[in-house]
Order: sequence, then structure tokens, then C-alpha cells
Amino acid sequence: MKPLPRPLAGMFFDLDGTLVDSARDMYDALAALCRERGVAPPPFERVRETVSRGARAVLRCAFDAGDEAGLDAVLPRFLELYSATGMRHTRAFEGVDALLEKLEARSVRWGVITNKAGALACQVLQYLGYDRRVAALVAGDTLPQRKPHPAPVRHACELAGVDPARSVFVGDDPRDVEAGRAAGLYTVAAAWGYLDGADPRAWHPDAVAVDAGQLAGWLD
Repeated sequence: MKPLPRPLAGMFFDLDGTLVDSARDMYDALAALCRERGVAPPPFERVRETVSRGARAVLRCAFDAGDEAGLDAVLPRFLELYSATGMRHTRAFEGVDALLEKLEARSVRWGVITNKAGALACQVLQYLGYDRRVAALVAGDTLPQRKPHPAPVRHACELAGVDPARSVFVGDDPRDVEAGRAAGLYTVAAAWGYLDGADPRAWHPDAVAVDAGQLAGWLD
């Protein structure tokens, strides 16, 4: 692996599957929607692996994947049901809180770059108490572009006031690595995330971390 930028100025994270494990709440919303529509809910593990790819990917686990109009029709209700969960089962992945504390102790600014809708991303951050600590939040509706476009990553660096060349982007999806690389950041693939059977080394990140604790150790 390449060494991390020195001195490190910023570290940015994808949300679902990287910073937080939100799969249970997403699944509960899908199961509730299935009950309303008279559809058998899929197994949890099948849904969990798709969460990083967004709400439509989750819906495709239970509804006709080829019917985009049908997915669009049920998407608003799914998002309502997801918000109604209150994010009560969403948790930071093991080692994340210690990593964030270590970044803050070193005055390294950290932020979130997600394709999730801003209102839902804010709900997650507020539930976990991160909303008062995050230096930047760029959501799926913040800009016209979404990951894998580099614009959200560049915008997060601007909001946090950090140099992209001295910053890191961590994510569990190839779009994260593509966006971070194009924006000029050091990229880390989060091997603890919702990989859907993929080998994150195939995305050619600068590094692959097995867990947040290993990433924290690299700061030393």
C-alpha cells in the first residue's frame, strides 16, 4: 500500500457500509413495504449486501428489477418507511468511534460523502450524535452530480477547508474509489462494508483496510 498523505488534513467517509451499519433499518423498511404490497420479503443477508448501492438496489431485492417505473412508484413510500424507523438499529461499525476520536485529537477534519438523500443522511448523523462533529456532509442531492463523479468529493474538501492531496476518502463501493481518485485523494477500500461478494482490491484503491481499527493504526 502507498503511505498515507503527510501531514494528513482530512478524512472523508461513505456513509452506509463504511461509517455506519444501517442495513437492519433499511431491511425493516423494505419488509414493511412488502407487507403493504403483499410481496414476500427477501432474506436479510441478500438485502444487506446491496445497501451501499442505494435505495433502488434494495427495492430490486423484492420487486421487479427490470421495471424502473414500478420502482420509481414505490420509492417515495420506501423512503418514508425508512425514515419512520428512526434509525434505531443503525450503529457505527466497530472501531469507527475510536478512529473519529483519533482524527479529532490530531485536528484532522472528517466528513461524509454519500449518495443518500440529505434529509436521511442528516437523520442518521443526528441519531448517532455525529452532526455536531462532522466538518462536511455532501449528500446525493447536495449537487447535480453524485458519486462516482468527483464533484461531491471536491466539494467536501472545500467545505472542510482541506487540501485534497492531503486527504483520504474511505468507502466500500467502487464508486467511492473512483470518485476519490478522480478528485485527487488517497483512497481506502473499506473491506468491512457491504461488498456484495466483490474483492475491493479489484478497484485499485491506494489501500484496503480490513476494519476501522487497522485504518486508525495507519495514522501512527
